[in-house]
Amino acid sequence: MHPSLAERLLDVLPQTQCTRCGYPDCAGYAGAIARGQAAINQCPPGGSEGISRLAARTDEAATELNPAHGQEGPRSVAFVDEAWCIGCTLCIKVCPTDAILGSNKLMHTVIESYCTGCELCLPVCPVDCILLENVTGKNSGWAAWSQAQADEARERYAFHTDKTDRETRENAARLESKAQEKLADLPRHSQHTDPLVLDKKRAVIEAALARMRANRSGP
Repeated sequence: MHPSLAERLLDVLPQTQCTRCGYPDCAGYAGAIARGQAAINQCPPGGSEGISRLAARTDEAATELNPAHGQEGPRSVAFVDEAWCIGCTLCIKVCPTDAILGSNKLMHTVIESYCTGCELCLPVCPVDCILLENVTGKNSGWAAWSQAQADEARERYAFHTDKTDRETRENAARLESKAQEKLADLPRHSQHTDPLVLDKKRAVIEAALARMRANRSGP
């Protein structure tokens, strides 16, 4: 089976998953281009070379990078200022390639070789302890990023996404189990004895369970 246009476009994106294109990840952007909903000049990490690659696969004319999405520039890597890190784990949760190590209330550190320079960790840090370091000098776009690095970032993002989805499902299952347990014997799990109050609580729990089932089944 031949790959779809969206898949072929995804193959030439840098896989930084930075969201600067206006989409949640590179796959989302590739799909939008394929559907005619996005232009090919919205990826700052890919730069002018990236636009040329997308143009070749869409038969569109290459244009200048849209400044509304940022500027092409050298690749930066994030690092954590140990003196200020409070171990909140917020940066760990948003890193698309799991490039940040650490745990709650312990100092975090960035694995440089895994960092894509997406900058998603910057706005979530409550103490501004994450800084960026230019690691490619004047080289920018694909001159600052290799295909091998893009391939590794894509694999790590897929693993991160699968892990996040699994954790979300497992947490939802735990919450649903607790709700079912409470619903099965509501008087025992409530401080109230008034039948009207219990009926209201029962209706709330049943509605919550219905939403959980709807979310699980999808649209």
